[in-house]
Amino acid sequence: MAEAPQRREEGGERILVVGPSWVGDMVMAQSLFKTLKARHPRGRIGVVAPGWSRPILERMAEVDEVAELAVGHGEFGWSARRRLAASLRGRFDRAIVLPRSWKSALVPFLARIPRRSGFTGEQRYGLLNDRRRLDKAVLDQTVKRFVALGLSAEEAARGDFAIPRPALRIDPKNLAALQQRHGLAARPAIGMMPGAEYGPAKQWPLAYFHKLAARLIEQGFEIRVLGGPKDHAAGEAIVSGLTHAHNLCGETRLEDAVDLLGDCEQVVTNDSGLMHVAAAVGSRVQALYGSSSPAYTPPLTDNAEIHYLALSCSPCFQRTCPLGHHNCLNHLLPARVLAAMDG
Repeated sequence: MAEAPQRREEGGERILVVGPSWVGDMVMAQSLFKTLKARHPRGRIGVVAPGWSRPILERMAEVDEVAELAVGHGEFGWSARRRLAASLRGRFDRAIVLPRSWKSALVPFLARIPRRSGFTGEQRYGLLNDRRRLDKAVLDQTVKRFVALGLSAEEAARGDFAIPRPALRIDPKNLAALQQRHGLAARPAIGMMPGAEYGPAKQWPLAYFHKLAARLIEQGFEIRVLGGPKDHAAGEAIVSGLTHAHNLCGETRLEDAVDLLGDCEQVVTNDSGLMHVAAAVGSRVQALYGSSSPAYTPPLTDNAEIHYLALSCSPCFQRTCPLGHHNCLNHLLPARVLAAMDG
């Protein structure tokens, strides 16, 4: 992607989007980018984003530029924000700020972007000059909130607007290299994602993943367990004692996960960032929900099966089970998921 300033095309609006800080949210933000490109086909979209998200954004056809913000999660990073703002000054007509924090609105303000849109939150008066009230009853999903900020306030208030589906590009050459490097593709592939960054209340038991993997291998499939370095031990528990099962947690980059998931016939996943990646590359998704709600952050695809018990105590949206029993996922048995995969 080109980083140098571009000459504005006649009639093309230059829009800077301050992106979210989570993998799944960044994938869902593509629905906003698609909306903006549909309405401003000659426009240019830049995204302020942490460095880790560049591989995701580079797989989105709608994104013209990534403006990397070198600030760690939770850090303020005043100097880094000022430097980035100075580099963007005079280059954009409009900014859309997706996070609701005060600090997330600083870069567009310091860059003197004329119009700065976002939802009210953390006393951002002055930083934003197009402040929107968030009606959670109308905008009841994260992706709706993102897309709404790309519409007029009147359109957004109705809540009946279209939500374009994310679609990430696959790199066939990178996929072939990964298959060779890790000894993959001897069989049709099933992906498994046991991680969930938010906390253990969103994680299906590892013993269930292992049991399901064993049955799928018996049916002739290859298992690919994907996740970050902190998921490596979980991956080992899943593949232990199994043939045709590969623990790739911590062994691949984010862009590698995009390509490997695009090569999977189905995936079994907690409500996680990689769930949204899998949906965006077209794999059939078996989505496991416990403490979170499929109504709020569903996989944005028609090719998904939602597994959710809707117990009286869920969704609690807690990092750990407040009741100590974790029944929302402990009672969601592998046989149910296998039956859905076979169906």
